[in-house]
Amino acid sequence: MSYPSSSFRLPRWLAFGGLLAIAGASQASPFYAPPPPPEEHPEGLTGSAELGYTHLSGNTNSQTLIAKGRLTWLTGRWTHTLRGEVRNVSRDGETSAEQYLVAGRERFELEGPHYAFGFARWDRDRFSGYEQQFTAIGGYGRDLLDDARQQLSLEAGPGYRYDRIVDREDESLGVVYGALAYAWDFSETASLGQELSVEATDANVTSRSLTSLTARLNAHLALKLSHEIKDTSRPPEDAEARTDRTTSASLLYNW
Repeated sequence: MSYPSSSFRLPRWLAFGGLLAIAGASQASPFYAPPPPPEEHPEGLTGSAELGYTHLSGNTNSQTLIAKGRLTWLTGRWTHTLRGEVRNVSRDGETSAEQYLVAGRERFELEGPHYAFGFARWDRDRFSGYEQQFTAIGGYGRDLLDDARQQLSLEAGPGYRYDRIVDREDESLGVVYGALAYAWDFSETASLGQELSVEATDANVTSRSLTSLTARLNAHLALKLSHEIKDTSRPPEDAEARTDRTTSASLLYNW
């Protein structure tokens, strides 16, 4: 079997550039199964940028940076989404977490509550045992709930994943994917979101969960509390841990 050549590498500056390019805009929609845009939504750009930063000094010196951006636009029955993420944690001058992600997604509205989707994602986690991973998935989704206060979507499909593993031969794997996204606007200014996804391969199973609570301050600004979990059933030997957990408070800007 042939594998992608070793030139397949997304430089760090390009990951940052991708984030900065899309940090200007997007809907506050789940990134696993975005709900359909409102019928009255104009065919223009929308977006969001999220930033969380903490700095502790004294007996413990630590810094945490989380930055996310999303850009969404419509073309007829198509919804196009780009997003990027950066996470960096340092303690006493030593980096303990360093993650980058760039992704693109397409959604095509079918008849009724049905839709087709496809997405591609590049991510790099310095302490995961992988130098980088590239994933491409497509399939079918359905909106089970879509009213003024609640949205619930399910989707599934096959895909492909390319793993560049530290000190090991690269791997190309088939993927079976499933995801759920739920959003509940329980008041005029507050909402709760829950996103779950599973990507199964012959090598391992990767599951992700994102729980968020958002309180809107005005038409554009909001405070967001979130807890994200990523678990890999059989990570590479060089991985620092099987499960990553991130709890953050950040400022969210939508337009």
